[in-house]
Amino acid sequence: MTQTANRIDIYLEIGKTRTFAVAYDWPGWCRSGPDEVSALQALFDYGPHYARALKTTRVPFLPPSEISAFVVVERIKGNATTDFGAPNLTLSRDTLPIAPTELQHFQMVLEACWKMFDTAVKTATGRALRKGPRGGGRDLTKIIEHVCDVDAAYLRSLGGKPKPRDNGNLNQALSQVRQDILVMLIAAARGELSERGPRGGVRWTPRYFVRRLAWHELDHAWEIEGRAE
Repeated sequence: MTQTANRIDIYLEIGKTRTFAVAYDWPGWCRSGPDEVSALQALFDYGPHYARALKTTRVPFLPPSEISAFVVVERIKGNATTDFGAPNLTLSRDTLPIAPTELQHFQMVLEACWKMFDTAVKTATGRALRKGPRGGGRDLTKIIEHVCDVDAAYLRSLGGKPKPRDNGNLNQALSQVRQDILVMLIAAARGELSERGPRGGVRWTPRYFVRRLAWHELDHAWEIEGRAE
């Protein structure tokens, strides 16, 4: 994936109470705020965190040194899911064909995000996770269960059929759903899956799927890092 030092394409998903700033070509690099300015600042601030996530890959990424590198190429109106806390909308360019090199880029980024999540879990194991101001927040096991369940739900949205989760072995369940994701992503990128499910529902495009999945993995990895005492 090509990156220029003075331009990174960003789109904004703008809800009533929350705005997401999303780096289109860098799945997982996505932050939110109450407005456009704060969302872009949060994205900029997390550039070094994203670079750390990709450090073990062959993907060349350098975080920008100035926020002016961001170029907002599109603004889209968000919905209830946006305000709830998840980037939920696709773009017209998401339907473009995916070249083999781009598919490889997606695979490496996803695997880097999974590794980042696993590292955060390993580091936080045995530690208390700081609660929110009202005592809220999942414990570490609940976060892992949530991520595993969401991975499976996202896989369904792409067109896959995740295997039943083994509640007795979360690590095995995570590993299995990740393997299934990589297999189905290849099929989706090659155009081998129908755009609609058996009941007529619209399936996610592989581009949006990768952005949403990578964001969710890193969002919880960074949550764990931030809450670990």
